[in-house]
Amino acid sequence: MGTGFAAAQPLLIGLLLLWSSYGKFAEPQQADRTALPRLVGESRAKPAYQAVAAVEAIIALALLLPPVWAIEAVAAVALSIGFTGFLIYSKVVVPEASCGCAGKSAKPVGRRAIARALLLLATAALATTATTGWWSAGPAVLVLVVEAAVFVMLSAELDRYWLLPIRRFRIRLSHPYAGTASSTAPLVATQRRVLLSPAYRAVDGYLRSDIHDYWDDDDWRYLSYIARYDGRRATAVFAVPHHDSTPESVRVAVVDETSGLTLYRPTVLATV
Repeated sequence: MGTGFAAAQPLLIGLLLLWSSYGKFAEPQQADRTALPRLVGESRAKPAYQAVAAVEAIIALALLLPPVWAIEAVAAVALSIGFTGFLIYSKVVVPEASCGCAGKSAKPVGRRAIARALLLLATAALATTATTGWWSAGPAVLVLVVEAAVFVMLSAELDRYWLLPIRRFRIRLSHPYAGTASSTAPLVATQRRVLLSPAYRAVDGYLRSDIHDYWDDDDWRYLSYIARYDGRRATAVFAVPHHDSTPESVRVAVVDETSGLTLYRPTVLATV
């Protein structure tokens, strides 16, 4: 089983790298939201982003096709180390930068992204011990379902497919201000707009509650959530215009609970 488990890893890694590569080729503008402009310069950020995508695709195909024993797994290890180092650099030097790993996501690099890179590194290291192809792994391939589920849970890009529906269902069952909204708009409608907005995706990793408070002021409704930012107690405040129903019109700021200073305000928000 242990040998089969190691042999199965290239299948998972190859599929993950193909997904990541496709996301970079499909959305090259995502490079501008990462730390690449700071690291290699604005003019070279997009070419560097696409070069990484090409390397991912080559390694993925090498892992999925008949193996050249261990060489492609070692390459995957080196790539994973690079991913991890880049994400740590982004977290420390450009904290507002997004991961840019795959797909559209305006969320800053967080623990989940770094944990995903470390998990990819661990699976690649295990793949270097394989002595047969993934198609010979037998029942061990079924274990990849569990591993894939863990990768999904660590991928902010996929939250809208599973995490947000769960949160919406939970809110429908019980939310703290049901039936108390003003006559301007039902609170549940405002909440739905927030949940569907790029602003919510940009900060949901910091949120620690459902709606904590809300109020109307002229043409805007404000919703606050308890949050934590860099280990500090904070409040996330969403501004939702009454006369613009598009999710992209929602704005958000994370402010320090004690001083009231703005800790984070995403200025460029990705759309779905």
